[in-house]
Amino acid sequence: MHTTTIETLLDEMTVEEQVSLLAGEDFWSLPPIPRLGIGKLRVTDGPNGARGGGGLVDNVPAAAFPVGIALGASWNPALTEEVGAALAQEVRSKGAHVLLAPTVNIHRSVANGRNFECYSEDPELTAALLVGYIRGLQGAGVGATIKHFAGNESEIQRTTMSSEVDERSLREIYLRPFEDAVKKAGSWAVMSSYNRLNGTYTSEHPWLLTDVLRGDWGFDGVVMSDWFGSHSTSETVNAGLDIEMPGPTRDRGDKLVAAVAAGEVSPETLRARAGNVLRLMARCGALHDTDPHEEVANDLPAHRALIRRAGAEGTVLLKNTGVLPLGKPAAKIAVIGPNAREARIMGGGSAQITPHYIVSPWDGLAARLGAESLAYAPGCTNHRWEPLAKADITVDFFANSNLEGEPVHSETMRESQAFWVPPIAGGKVDPQDFSARLAWTFTPERTGRHRFGIHSAGYSRLFVDGRLVADAHDSWTAGRTFFEEGCDEVVGEIDLEAGRSYTVSVEFVARKSEMLAFSAFRAGIGRPLGDAEIAAAAEIARNAETALLFVGRSGEWDTEGSDLQNMRLPGRQDDLIAAVAAANPRTVVVLQTGGPVEMPWLESAAAVLQAWYPGQECGNAIADVLFGDAEPGGRLPQSFPVRWEDNPTQSQDPEVYPGLDGKVRYEEGVFIGYRHYEAKGIEPLFPFGHGLGYTSFALSDMDLIPTPDGAAIDVTLENTGARRGSSVVQLYVGDRHASVPRPARELRDFAKETLEPGEQRRLRFDLPARAFAFYDTDAKQWRVEAGEFEVSAGFSATDIRCSVTATQTDALLPR
Repeated sequence: MHTTTIETLLDEMTVEEQVSLLAGEDFWSLPPIPRLGIGKLRVTDGPNGARGGGGLVDNVPAAAFPVGIALGASWNPALTEEVGAALAQEVRSKGAHVLLAPTVNIHRSVANGRNFECYSEDPELTAALLVGYIRGLQGAGVGATIKHFAGNESEIQRTTMSSEVDERSLREIYLRPFEDAVKKAGSWAVMSSYNRLNGTYTSEHPWLLTDVLRGDWGFDGVVMSDWFGSHSTSETVNAGLDIEMPGPTRDRGDKLVAAVAAGEVSPETLRARAGNVLRLMARCGALHDTDPHEEVANDLPAHRALIRRAGAEGTVLLKNTGVLPLGKPAAKIAVIGPNAREARIMGGGSAQITPHYIVSPWDGLAARLGAESLAYAPGCTNHRWEPLAKADITVDFFANSNLEGEPVHSETMRESQAFWVPPIAGGKVDPQDFSARLAWTFTPERTGRHRFGIHSAGYSRLFVDGRLVADAHDSWTAGRTFFEEGCDEVVGEIDLEAGRSYTVSVEFVARKSEMLAFSAFRAGIGRPLGDAEIAAAAEIARNAETALLFVGRSGEWDTEGSDLQNMRLPGRQDDLIAAVAAANPRTVVVLQTGGPVEMPWLESAAAVLQAWYPGQECGNAIADVLFGDAEPGGRLPQSFPVRWEDNPTQSQDPEVYPGLDGKVRYEEGVFIGYRHYEAKGIEPLFPFGHGLGYTSFALSDMDLIPTPDGAAIDVTLENTGARRGSSVVQLYVGDRHASVPRPARELRDFAKETLEPGEQRRLRFDLPARAFAFYDTDAKQWRVEAGEFEVSAGFSATDIRCSVTATQTDALLPR
């Protein structure tokens, strides 16, 4: 594409101009070259929205789509393609050309704080969904950036940790989604991960970036670093890293010009890197885009409808004793829980955006039934940090670290958090040497004990009417916040009077970052809840026709930069569920989490619905499913174990997880997710692929037809219930007599179908030779071994309804 133009431009460019294209000018863009009419390439974070420029909070509003695991639960590549196309419109509305998405790392454990952002524990399901997403995005002229390449399956010390993974596991599990992103979807960009892979940073890993990505797969796009994830000059350029992000450059610029002059980087290599960047710019329309950068908020009705539909389609009905779908209530419905009036629409970290609006479950139910038909009680809290203050907050910036003199810049914030990336305070302060004072008024609604919390990437103190309440300055230590650049929350308590106004102030001082160059703080104010609130919730439930319990986590827990510490619901939510279920046998638990939780109350719940983080239409999508307007279309993309100790990375050896002495060893090999539970004889709470609907289905008449390149499978799906509904037919393959350890069954294909009552449909699945193969590390090729394979079809990894035997012959397959 545009070969002549690109080659001509490269011929005309100086070494310095070629070098300029290989590093960011600022946080989100590459520098233009006006002399040659070359525009500015702009990128923006994803994957569940297009945030635009600036930091993580308080940006130009954008549409908030369901998170990755919710799309993973849809098992619908056609849906992810629609989402990709809509996100392309969002990217353009933010004046950008490339979306930093999708995130397709594998759910190795249940603990990864970023699992919510990724699709699945299974590489084939992930690959199919990402192909749809990329095709939708790039089909509309916006570049995809598949990430994070590779081995970033934990957030613990991710910027330095070495993921120790054998080549077979890499090829079969962790690289598989990236392979299809390149070969099938033609992704225009790849983002290297922060971590090391087998001892070498992925941003300077020749085997990964050149041998595999460009050599084996034929990738012709751009490889960019994760932000601040590049650590060298000639090593990264020679290994295959095209762009260092963000800018201003740290390792390129004059250093790279000197490396070329010294012969450390050849002119041919430099030209190839610059050519890759120009090719990306041509593909996404940035090559000659000199239009002003403008960010606008386009709240489109079509996006609203798609988000609502996608949220419902990813919702998984885990259990149902017949209480769902709900009919028109004859009495009040109890709406209970910490997530009832809080719309949990997304996870935390770089996936955060400022949504156009948010619909809470309460909002969605009130719009349907009227608020007078509902009764509400919070029951308990589930926050990780004290709730943000929403107020007019004045901020004064000082060009020193002592809050001295007159402010050099002042502004107003709308909530008590900030994520400051250069330029800060309009460029009037040194990002590494400034301070700020923030102040706002707080008027409590109730008299009593209040909790004030603060954490920061930098040093901070919180005062109430001049009294120091929370100190994250003198005793600051690194913790699990702000991508491991911040401290853990420091909480102080103070008694306050209802109706009296108090001045809350925060003093912030920047500190030199460990790796990621930004400053940030978050302050919150909360009120403790206890037994009385749980009892009040149970009483409301007792007097209601149905109790709807909205519980789970939030983006404070499911977040980039911090893994989970356990699988329990935070706070006293288990106690709340037990009390409400005891009070009302028609208790429906609606979970919102980025992955599995332990469910000690499962037997007493009438129904359990997993709604994930479904985007800005959260409450409407959940209400659609609860009342049967939409089918609960989701199937689990991740196995739900009974307990924390059952998950695949639990080991007596801390090097397996969470890591030890800078290494995390993937000892389980290819036996992750459902493969692990089957191999260990562990029964999951809910298996991979599980999900109920509002009708029933059957599979029958499975036939195998040998083909020159594998086999074809025919099977009949029938809707045996009384209403229209959807089902996901899952096709698994297992090698009965393999010479290497292989899982008993591995997902190889699937189909999501919607049928009318009594309707039958004959489905055809094509299984190429690769579906029967493993990666032979000695031959460096995919190998099919002669023998018998079990091909099975079912509705989950453990709900197998029929199977046939396929016989294959020895074969080595091309890469």
